[in-house]
Amino acid sequence: MKLALFGATGHVGRSILDEALARGHRVVAVVRDPARLDRRHAKLEVVAGDAARPATWLDAVRGSDAAIASLSARRDGDNAVIPALARTLLEHLPEAGVKRLLWVGGAGSLETAPGVRVIDDPAFPAAWKPEAEGQARALEVFRASDSGVDWTFVSPAALLEDGERTGAYRLGGDRLLVDAQGASRISVADFAVAMLDRAEKDDAPRRRVSVAY
Repeated sequence: MKLALFGATGHVGRSILDEALARGHRVVAVVRDPARLDRRHAKLEVVAGDAARPATWLDAVRGSDAAIASLSARRDGDNAVIPALARTLLEHLPEAGVKRLLWVGGAGSLETAPGVRVIDDPAFPAAWKPEAEGQARALEVFRASDSGVDWTFVSPAALLEDGERTGAYRLGGDRLLVDAQGASRISVADFAVAMLDRAEKDDAPRRRVSVAY
């Protein structure tokens, strides 16, 4: 497959990039600062571009089988950027013939009970709240979109952390997945496995899925 990857310099994005290359896929990594990406590979093309400015990446991603976006607004300091980027990709990817988009979403909008979200818990860390709210608004953008792109919004477990790649995980929907002890976690490496599995299987179109052990 030819994959377009937005956000390959981020922590999760790098893991997705490594997983994609290990599986033999061709990857076009669209990054604002190519100097921040230290990966070199025969099947990797690094393109200087800004996801918010389609003119900088449309030609490079043309003909990709799918796009994967692992984007945040930490460098910009404005979490309104997150839903805006979702809207931009949904609108412009079809111009490059890309009809599949996998989005690295947040866990904050997952439900712990009907109508009660993770982010609604008083114990939810205040420092994480702006980005979680931005991701929740991005999910609303996806669900309201009439774009021709088949999107999948992939939410990780409550705790997304470094750890081993086991290749094992569970898939859920809008409910926070927890284990027998009530913990909700997934390693970054196994989250990347789940992302690439969705791209290869081409499943879960136009819905949100969650990933956890």
